[in-house]
Amino acid sequence: MTTKCLRILVLTCSTRPGALGPAVGGWLADTLAPVAKELDVDLVPVAIGDLDLPFLDEEEHPSTGVHRHEHTRRWSRIVAEADGFVFVTPEYNYGMPATLKNALDYLGPEWAWKPAGFVSYGHTSAGTRAVQHAKQVVTTLRLVPLGSTVAIRIADAMRDDRFAPGPRHAEAAEGLLGELVRVAHALTPMRERGHADAVTGPLPGSYVRPLGPDDAAEVTVLQRCCWLEEALINDTLDIPALHETLYDVRAWLAEWDVTGLWRDGRLLGMVRTRRDGDDLHIGRLAVVPDLRGLGVGRWLLGRAESAAEGCRRVLLTTGAASHRNLALYQRRGYVVLPDPRDDGAVDLAKAVTV
Repeated sequence: MTTKCLRILVLTCSTRPGALGPAVGGWLADTLAPVAKELDVDLVPVAIGDLDLPFLDEEEHPSTGVHRHEHTRRWSRIVAEADGFVFVTPEYNYGMPATLKNALDYLGPEWAWKPAGFVSYGHTSAGTRAVQHAKQVVTTLRLVPLGSTVAIRIADAMRDDRFAPGPRHAEAAEGLLGELVRVAHALTPMRERGHADAVTGPLPGSYVRPLGPDDAAEVTVLQRCCWLEEALINDTLDIPALHETLYDVRAWLAEWDVTGLWRDGRLLGMVRTRRDGDDLHIGRLAVVPDLRGLGVGRWLLGRAESAAEGCRRVLLTTGAASHRNLALYQRRGYVVLPDPRDDGAVDLAKAVTV
């Protein structure tokens, strides 16, 4: 599960001229700014009125992800990039605003497996009936509504015609953000499995996706777990994977094409590739120790080799005493290159057949 900063969309839903929504959204952003920094959250304010969304005008069903209009494509990008949502909504006639319903209806997969919190405002019910109405809709879109809410009765929050909620409202808002962050992290594996780049893996419930700099923490843990055994087998601690800092790992994750195998938010294995002229270099093939012997390493190696189209040969390196690795590579057609190395490692090569 990536440790990147969470991106939370704070959506002000009312578009009525002179509405209280912008004041509520501004108060919420100011109140949550210190907590968001502590929780490593990026709060992104968006107003539905700024999106220029007409009533739903797409021919294709939202579940297809086919968007013909630029306003839909822009809205799709905004929602797809978010990890969770806070809807700032009034109550109109026992329900949510039509503008919110319309914005929800425009999209499908972009909403899935993300938490949704609500900050409502109104008169008698403090907007709570709008929230109940909205929850029926968002669950259909596979959004996950939170139990925590912030309900503001307008008469209790106005001071000399100025919107100024009390400490209890601020405390409720902080609690809502804390719950939203916890749920967003818990739902990350569900979101990643549905990502366009995700592919079903070799183990039940597993999937693979490209790794990037945001995954450096998980990659660092996997490396040190896997290469400690290599260090013992080869009687040396002079193995880069054991000593790289997070900065080092982020750097090479940005330079190599890296595939990670995940299940339930746990990084199970990885492999990296990089082309250099006619050669494809494969490295950092790793599988967590408790899953070795199940063919995961062979599967990851095969996936890495699939990038060799147009290359003359594939190159990789392992420890001279890593007999299990050597046996795997030789069964796959690799041969040990004749030039010896001084660091106790051996290079192997495999010709690419056209």
